[in-house]
Amino acid sequence: MTAPSKVSRSPRAGISAARGHKSRRFPVSDGAPVEVVEDGPSVAARVASLAALLTIRPTLAIGSYAPRLPWPWGLVDFAARLLRPTPGSVRATIALPNCTAQLVRAAGVLPADGKRSVVLYMHGGAFLTCGVHTHGRLVDTLSKFADSPVLVVNYRMIPKHSVGTALDDCYDAYQWLRLKGYDPDQIVLAGDSAGGYLALALAQRLQYEGYAGETPAAVVTMSPLFEIDNETRANHPNIRTDAMFPPKAFDALVELVQEAAERTTVNGEAEEVYEPLDHVEPGLPRTLIHVSGSEALVSDARKAAHMLAAAGVPVELRVWPGQMHVFQIAGAAVPEATRSLRQIGEYIREATW
Repeated sequence: MTAPSKVSRSPRAGISAARGHKSRRFPVSDGAPVEVVEDGPSVAARVASLAALLTIRPTLAIGSYAPRLPWPWGLVDFAARLLRPTPGSVRATIALPNCTAQLVRAAGVLPADGKRSVVLYMHGGAFLTCGVHTHGRLVDTLSKFADSPVLVVNYRMIPKHSVGTALDDCYDAYQWLRLKGYDPDQIVLAGDSAGGYLALALAQRLQYEGYAGETPAAVVTMSPLFEIDNETRANHPNIRTDAMFPPKAFDALVELVQEAAERTTVNGEAEEVYEPLDHVEPGLPRTLIHVSGSEALVSDARKAAHMLAAAGVPVELRVWPGQMHVFQIAGAAVPEATRSLRQIGEYIREATW
């Protein structure tokens, strides 16, 4: 992916002038992230991690040795349609220029009318799989605790499309919210795993080429993949003990991302793989990161937290020992998942008050 300022885009409709900004307090960074280590895992969390170790990890191990086979990645989100939505939640499909999105609000949350906060959510799945259905319950709970509607982007995925194309779709979703009447300081960019990459990359695109360099209220990530490059991650001890990902899975992902970029043309040239951590600058939104202390991506989380804080961005990192990757998706079955999402909801409400 090319740098955000160089990404080729089709002409966009103009954005209406923002309303007068309300007076708000902004957090101040002292150049170091705030890191909090939560309590150890509950019995339910240990069971969930064991289940991932016995089922998901072996499956990904097989796939990582033959990543170019036509694996039916789309079946994951299709099968998730069988999961019933949370009672009382409201969902609506939104048509974007090149994909769809789903506007979700939990029971009791007011409609998306451009007058209150909203969350733009980028789902995880290694840019390969998952979607609005696999993350339905997680998003419902997030909407409840944040007291906010959530727009989930069903962005285009590799290997058919590039990661840069996925970012274009997320940008379109952000523009849809702006045209809906939301001001930047009412919008929180959120995502898990690969969605964390997209959230930070989108914040950087807005910083570089947004409308007057506008800044969303916050970036919120869960178990974020902040780097495509695997060198730092491969040297972390968790790479060998992660309950969900075998070490080779990250190497396979790098290959697929690079090959998808090479097949995509931007301004007459092959798309470059974009690394958000190479473009950390002052002025990015305040950031919250939740990550398992036992997963390989804790490497990405800590590296990004220190780089963002060094650039003057207020960062809070909460580390959850013994959890699986994106443990929040386990929902009510794991008490730490609910506690994490409640903390995230409180953070979103504070960032957009």
